[in-house]
Amino acid sequence: MHTSPADLPQSLLTLYPALRSLPADQLADLCPANAVRSVPAGAQLFSERQDCLGFPLLLAGTIKVVKSTANGREMVLYRVEPGGSCIISSSCLLGHTPYTARGIAETQLSLLVLPTTLFGRLVGGNAMFRDFVFHLFAERIAELMQLVEEVAFHRLDQRLARLLLAKGDAIRSTHQALAEELGSVREIVSRLLKGFAVQGLVKLGREQIVVTDRVGLQELAASPH
Repeated sequence: MHTSPADLPQSLLTLYPALRSLPADQLADLCPANAVRSVPAGAQLFSERQDCLGFPLLLAGTIKVVKSTANGREMVLYRVEPGGSCIISSSCLLGHTPYTARGIAETQLSLLVLPTTLFGRLVGGNAMFRDFVFHLFAERIAELMQLVEEVAFHRLDQRLARLLLAKGDAIRSTHQALAEELGSVREIVSRLLKGFAVQGLVKLGREQIVVTDRVGLQELAASPH
């Protein structure tokens, strides 16, 4: 998890090749000895309506970005992995607006945060870095459009079946975590999972779900509305 100061420039260039276009002195400015932050799992990196303080470059771990509603429901919008980008951070920096979602360390993190002024200078003066930011914008927007389509047009049992299939045959997760990914509530997800178990599609344990009939789940996921 730890990245030493000596290894930091090469780690950055491996994960974020857009930074290869930086002159050596600018790359060195990104990598002072105290640049890398270590964040424990479960920590909140940013919250809604908070001003954006910089652009995260993730070296290790996973960040989940969550949107909350007034009635307390939550939905996972997307995850950021090493080499990826947080479009909430990008849009806030480019638009000079506060965060519109929360960022949470899903696992222990190792990351570097580009200050606001440096991010603006790179976007304005480095075509390769600018292309990187907007390319990831396009990818994330496509993912979010797919999420909107699923929420608006697909039944929750189909979406739950797809989610389980994507996670494998032995899934370590709480019903609450699955509900957050689906934008639903724990009680409804638990009821659906119990129905899946009665049908022989899954077996339920403590914070564990075992898929026992993958073909049956696939048929449910693909069934007409």
